[in-house]
Amino acid sequence: MSIEVNNESGVSVDEALIASVARFALDAMRVNPAAELSIIAVTLDVMSELHERWMDEPGPTDVMSFPMDELAEESRRPDAPEMGPALLGDIVLCPEFAKAQARTAGHTLGDELHLLTVHGVLHLLGYDHAEPEEEREMFGLQNKLLTEWRVARERAAAVEAQRRSDSAVLGAVGLEDS
Repeated sequence: MSIEVNNESGVSVDEALIASVARFALDAMRVNPAAELSIIAVTLDVMSELHERWMDEPGPTDVMSFPMDELAEESRRPDAPEMGPALLGDIVLCPEFAKAQARTAGHTLGDELHLLTVHGVLHLLGYDHAEPEEEREMFGLQNKLLTEWRVARERAAAVEAQRRSDSAVLGAVGLEDS
């Protein structure tokens, strides 16, 4: 799976973790591994322009998703089993806008950007939250994916810490035997 992350926002973001959460969500949704995704972090001004141009709403927003035209039709969701390799589209994040949301939610900017990335991925896959039932489905899936990604990261970190510890012990034992 090809995921390109570009930060043009002027705000420091962990591009590798943004790609990681996007990849996890796409894998969990069984999107073809040959699919391509572009994620860009932009300034408030750029996001305002995009929001006004494409949503006809003034001011910036936190995230926008731009699915490729050939995938816009609901019957061709890229997580459908018959879909082959595809260019999914673009996710546009606005870290400066997301900062205030992160503070309000009581978590870090990174946590907010991870949530927004998964949110954007789900929009690219045809999910929406215009109606209450759609919102429950999309936000439930969003929370499930984020929780599973965090658990997987914690497990990987624990395994790596154990590996480093084992290597240090084995290295020290090898020095004593010399």
